[in-house]
Amino acid sequence: MGIQNLLSALEKQISILEKDLALLSDIPFSTARFDQALFHHNSNKLSGYMQEIRQNMEQLKICVSDYRIEQVKFLAERLVIQIEALKREISTQALRKQEDKFEHRSQERDLYQRLAEHQDYERRLIAMIDDRELQLSRQIALTNQHKLQREIAALAGRLARCRQALMRIEKSIEKQENSD
Repeated sequence: MGIQNLLSALEKQISILEKDLALLSDIPFSTARFDQALFHHNSNKLSGYMQEIRQNMEQLKICVSDYRIEQVKFLAERLVIQIEALKREISTQALRKQEDKFEHRSQERDLYQRLAEHQDYERRLIAMIDDRELQLSRQIALTNQHKLQREIAALAGRLARCRQALMRIEKSIEKQENSD
């Protein structure tokens, strides 16, 4: 295969890749999609990786015109690998969307689970406070009364923090439901 045929084939692959990429929304992602050895560009969008492929293609053309054979081989191999990697990533976008939905539902369940746990903590703390107050009303010894009062105060502090956590969880749930 001649160099010009190779360049034409790579140009065609890049063109197809650009068309496929144009069909997708260019939404930023939070986790790295490619190894740093594969792409020097560190982007949170697929279009950033496409831009590096285009730059490498331009560099390849320059190397061909300057007859730098070793660089031509290296860049051609690199481009083929980058194109294949980006094709695979584009083909997994439907799965990634489903994965994101599953993760979102999982986070929702986690919030509702945390809400239920904190509601249970609140219920138990209230029961413990009621129990200590009942014991306090039956105590005659002053030292035992002071001890129970300290316990009630500590439990009341825990109850206040528990209720604050409940409010934060409820706000998170409300925020999540309003964003859907």
